[in-house]
Amino acid sequence: MTIDRIVLAFAGTVVLLGLLLGTLVNAWWLLLTAFVGLNLLQSAFTGFCPLALILKRLGIKSGAAFR
Repeated sequence: MTIDRIVLAFAGTVVLLGLLLGTLVNAWWLLLTAFVGLNLLQSAFTGFCPLALILKRLGIKSGAAFR
């Protein structure tokens, strides 16, 4: 599995978790979903993703998006 796929899977999981918690627990959890969305948007323009840097340091092989 490459860094790209891990980042996308992690982001999708956190978005779904934030929506679930926002619906069942407290609406403030929707801020987690907004944060992930903003982070995905900025990484599309800048190429900077904190999770990708961490995964690279752990030795996960790069994909096409994060090198």
